[in-house]
Amino acid sequence: MAKPSALLFDLDGTLLDTAPDFHVVVNRLLAEEGRAERDYAFVRAQVSNGSQALVCSAFDITPDAADFSRLRARLLDLYLQHVSVYTCLFDGLEDVLDLARAASIPWGIVTNKPRLYSEALLARQPDLQDCAVLVCPDDVSRRKPHPEPLYKACATLAIDPSSAIYVGDHLRDIESGKAAGMFTIGVEYGYLEETSPATSWGADLVVATGTELASWFRDQPWT
Repeated sequence: MAKPSALLFDLDGTLLDTAPDFHVVVNRLLAEEGRAERDYAFVRAQVSNGSQALVCSAFDITPDAADFSRLRARLLDLYLQHVSVYTCLFDGLEDVLDLARAASIPWGIVTNKPRLYSEALLARQPDLQDCAVLVCPDDVSRRKPHPEPLYKACATLAIDPSSAIYVGDHLRDIESGKAAGMFTIGVEYGYLEETSPATSWGADLVVATGTELASWFRDQPWT
């Protein structure tokens, strides 16, 4: 393929492994409520689905439960206090970013994570300070899987969406990228749902690990 004009990533489960911090705060909230802890795998499986799913699954409730809003607000407060204690880049992703930098390809993030938490997270990641664009749901009227967030990122970078790559760990990421006309890469190392394997999303490329993603980039003629 031709040299891309930008490399865009989903955030949680694609670029950064945020599940360890969510595991801590979910269990802290459960302890405050006198409930038993949840194991790491249980929490990890819900991270990509956001705070609503984390609260509902942890407490076995629905969003219309009387305590839902209070519990969700408290979870988000706890997360902001613990936003990047154990969070780190997935293996291989630093190599991917270095390859993009060496090829003078700007990189950025398009996420469904609200800006308050995204900015707090990135501020504590010194290796990510050259992020060229960050698009959050606060910035658009329609979040992924609609392509609007990706269109906004490309408009900010003054590039054609069809010349960009989007990498994600969820079906909605690939749907958003394909709707925007981008080359899409699905990753299997993220927070996948068992009922939705990455190979079923219709991505242009599927990789099992961040190291495999780095190898693919390294094999391109523009790196």
